[in-house]
Amino acid sequence: PIVAVQYIDYSGYMDTDYAILALAALAQSTRLETFRRLVAAGDAGIAAGDLARAAEVPQNTMSAHLATLANSGLVRGERQSRSIIYRADLARFRELTRFLLQDCCGGNADLCAPLFESLSCLAAGRRSASRCSTSSAVLPTDQGGR
Repeated sequence: PIVAVQYIDYSGYMDTDYAILALAALAQSTRLETFRRLVAAGDAGIAAGDLARAAEVPQNTMSAHLATLANSGLVRGERQSRSIIYRADLARFRELTRFLLQDCCGGNADLCAPLFESLSCLAAGRRSASRCSTSSAVLPTDQGGR
């Protein structure tokens, strides 16, 4: 298996440099689309060639994108016969999300409530439910939103 570097420090918190590396890896449309595909695929993963076809890019281009994602720790690859199957590393993604949200709204839970409700609705598969509208995740500009 292809092994990613450990980016969580001894205290259990994510290193700022890792967060920057992971966010930079996602800051490109093909890589973001590929990561989202891998998240949706779950443990089954997707072969590199299938990812290239789905993104409509040459295999060598997809290999470069996958290398960037793997170096960031967000995906991992495992050789199976002649293919490399890639999977999203959801533990690393959770750490990145936690890092981004740990100081959400300056600790004011009321300001963060719409964001957390929206995330809960997504996790429960209720994206279209009326109480789970995506607009509820947006903070008012006078309360810390931008």
